[in-house]
Amino acid sequence: MLLHFENNSKPPHPPLQSTEPGTVGNTPAQAFGRAAGLWSAAIGQHQYPDGEIGLKLPPNLPAEVVIYCSLHQPNDKLIALMLAARTARALGAKHLTLVAPYLAYMRQDMAFTPGEVVSQQVIGHFLAEMFDALITVDPHLHRVTRLQDAVPVRQVQVLSAATLLADWVAAQLKQPLLLGPDEESWQWVSRAAAKHHFDFEVCTKLRRGDHHVQITLPELDFQGREVVLMDDMCSTGNTLAQAARLVKAAGASKVCVAVTHALMAGQAMALLKDAGVEAVWSSNSIVHESNVLSLAPLLTQGLRQIYKPA
Repeated sequence: MLLHFENNSKPPHPPLQSTEPGTVGNTPAQAFGRAAGLWSAAIGQHQYPDGEIGLKLPPNLPAEVVIYCSLHQPNDKLIALMLAARTARALGAKHLTLVAPYLAYMRQDMAFTPGEVVSQQVIGHFLAEMFDALITVDPHLHRVTRLQDAVPVRQVQVLSAATLLADWVAAQLKQPLLLGPDEESWQWVSRAAAKHHFDFEVCTKLRRGDHHVQITLPELDFQGREVVLMDDMCSTGNTLAQAARLVKAAGASKVCVAVTHALMAGQAMALLKDAGVEAVWSSNSIVHESNVLSLAPLLTQGLRQIYKPA
């Protein structure tokens, strides 16, 4: 059985591309439920005048329950997840799986100054206390390479949308150059490039703050090339915008952006367009106008791995 939160996200626009029939629905959670063949029900939500929330689950739950909740804008959602998971156990669930296409609080994996909270460990253990299994897509891991070291649940499925994005890019451009905005993006860019034998490379990035980065391009000939900047996420857009300006100045004929998670905080889309980016492509891990890919088939594969016979 699949539980998802009411009003979790608006319907995606434009219609998404999918490799399997019946995977595009009113919301990503509903599309996933249909693709996975799960009977689904919404978790009712109500916000009280003082800001507290009230939830309502179906009164009788089966032994195996899946909760879908992508964790962008995570703070209120984490409280809702805690309430829902504890209640699901009380209503009969013995095995709880969290499907969180975007997994929040993974970036802070160490204390850089004394007393600084390592949020990855805190949130990771918080989720592990509630769930038996976790399915997520392209988690932003840096110094910690295994998701189970960050979220110590018994069963984990770490999926990637990199090759799906590569398929989309291949359908749009003939011989693109895939370019990662920093060294961390190598894992996604190299995987995407291998699928279609694209040329690829990554930039060097020096971060000076949340909104200030310095990008250095690799020594390549960008003249006349169609370049796709590829990464796991776009948050403020500053890094990708700076890379786009440099690539355009180096002679690229076209610059596009392909990311798994379109966080798009603030004026990120406007910043990218001002930098010369002609198109932004993303998965529906987070509902956004740039969505072109449904993750429903990929998440369904992950769920089947969780529940496959031992």
